[in-house]
This record gives sequence, C-alpha cells and structure tokens, in this order.
Amino acid sequence: MTDFLWEPAISAVAFDMDGLMVNTEELYTTVGETILERRGHQFTAELKNEMMGLPGDVAWQVMIDAHRLTDSPAELDAECEVIFADLLPSRLQAMPGLMDLLAFLEEHDIPRCVATSSSHRFAERVLGQIQVLQRVAFVVTAEDVPRGKPHPDIYLEAARRMEVASNEMLVLEDSHHGTRAGIAANACTIAVPGEHSRNHDFSGVHAVADSLADDLIRKQLRI
Repeated sequence: MTDFLWEPAISAVAFDMDGLMVNTEELYTTVGETILERRGHQFTAELKNEMMGLPGDVAWQVMIDAHRLTDSPAELDAECEVIFADLLPSRLQAMPGLMDLLAFLEEHDIPRCVATSSSHRFAERVLGQIQVLQRVAFVVTAEDVPRGKPHPDIYLEAARRMEVASNEMLVLEDSHHGTRAGIAANACTIAVPGEHSRNHDFSGVHAVADSLADDLIRKQLRI
C-alpha cells in the first residue's frame, strides 16, 4: 500500500455508498440484529463482515445459510426495507468529509458516480435524503451488472458510463469485498474503512485513507 501517485492520471471518481458516503453500515447492524433476534439468533460481527459489500440477495443468503433460516432472500429484504423505513429519517448521516470532497470534485469538474451493491430504489432514497443524488452523474448498482462485488463488473460499468479507462478511475471503498472489486477492475482503489471495517483485509489497494477528508485522496487527482 502506498500514497504515491497512481499511473496513469485519474480522470473520474467512483464512490461506494454504504459505509463510505453514508452511515448505513451502522444501521445495517441494527437491521441485522432485529431480524435475527426475531428468529432467536444473534447478529455477530463475523457474520456482518461476511455479508458486507455483497449484493443484497447474496448477502441475505449468507445470513440464511449461517443460521439455517427458512426465509428467502426476498422475504428478508422486504423485512429489512420496513425496518430501514423507521431508521432513515432520524439516523441517516453523511460520512465525515463527503460534502467537502464532492465540492472539491465539482469545483474541478471531475466526473463522479456511485457504484453500490444496494438497489436503485434504496440508493436513490438514501442519496436523496442527504441531498447528493443530483451531485453525481449516475448511480450504478448490482442490479445493472451480471455479477456484484467482489467481481469487477460494477466498476467496469461505471468506467464505461463515465467514458474513461478503468485504470484512469479512482475507486473509494470501505469494505474488503468492495476493494477487491475495484482492484479487479484495475482501478486506483483507495480503502476508507470505518469502525465497521477496520479489521478488513485491504491487500492490494493503492492506499488506505483515514476518512474522505484525507488529503491523500485529493493528492491522487493531481490538483
């Protein structure tokens, strides 16, 4: 891992969403605890780490397999949506440094997008609530590609839509599954772990930032 400049020069930025732009990973802990408590189980940190960053249906299947639940991924997802509806209005927050980084990218006219394992409906609701949906060019989700993270598909699609080579794109991610997707896409991948992911294996990333306010992110943009 290094904070030296990436080659070639960066010309676009792709943000993960959950745990990177917003504190939804914290809220997912509450959701996971609630769902499993209703079924007589505990939501452990180990299970959350296995699920983090994966597309919804894949993540729910990990939970189902871990506890031999009789629910389908679709049923758990519907239950999750109901719980989130109660949490988002009062508990959703932008992560530190996000607004300043977006303003910096806007000031320098750097293309930017969101690439998330969440659904379009959830992403648009979350980003709309913190008033940043209109500040990115588009949102690409696991629904738009054949394979979700940790496969590279979502970041290859993000680069295609921004009309840049994938190795000219900066990927900002908070989880091991997410960083692996960025690395596999040959993008300049920087890990920005939160309290929920500080123990993740970020092998292969270009650098690890303390937060979205870390100067090493701006340094990669050569501005």
